[in-house]
Amino acid sequence: MIVLIRHGQTTTNAKGLLVGRSNPELTELGERQARALRPLLGGIQEVWTSPLERARATARLALPDVPLEVKETFIEVDYGDLEGEPISVVSAEQWEAFESDHELALGHGESLASVDARVHAELDKLLADTESLLYEAHKHLAIVSHVSPIKSATVWALGVSGSVAWRTRLDNGSITTIGARRGAPMLVHFNVVPPLHR
Repeated sequence: MIVLIRHGQTTTNAKGLLVGRSNPELTELGERQARALRPLLGGIQEVWTSPLERARATARLALPDVPLEVKETFIEVDYGDLEGEPISVVSAEQWEAFESDHELALGHGESLASVDARVHAELDKLLADTESLLYEAHKHLAIVSHVSPIKSATVWALGVSGSVAWRTRLDNGSITTIGARRGAPMLVHFNVVPPLHR
């Protein structure tokens, strides 16, 4: 199966900023969220990670014994001119337009349709390869990424429009699992958040 992991909380998440391609560090809470994932990650044979440090740091803490392979495909959406700005700078009208038009790019950055194109192409390759870990019941591929690519993978698994992603919530330090059945992907778990311990 594929185990998709959203990185732990970052300094910018804590401040409510739009963060796409920048490289904020994990907070202390984010590090705890990453370590809390360990008991849920049995059977991981490979780890793919976004090139951004928050994803790589989460992977190192959650899966310290598995080598990482960086995959540009799973980088976060690019917010362009709005990178690092408070979410409040985006007006209600702009959010409505962004949510209703999958081809629209906020801040002259990247559209969610573009995220879908790159993520779905990578997942289609796994689906076409019946020897891939997607088809293994007890051996798994972990992909450590961000909100937009993981939601994109979710709509891919469900075979629905990308706009459905707006009806979901994905927390920091969460796990989403995708398997395959009769040559088609299926969503097994979504937004599973383990309990935190000190």
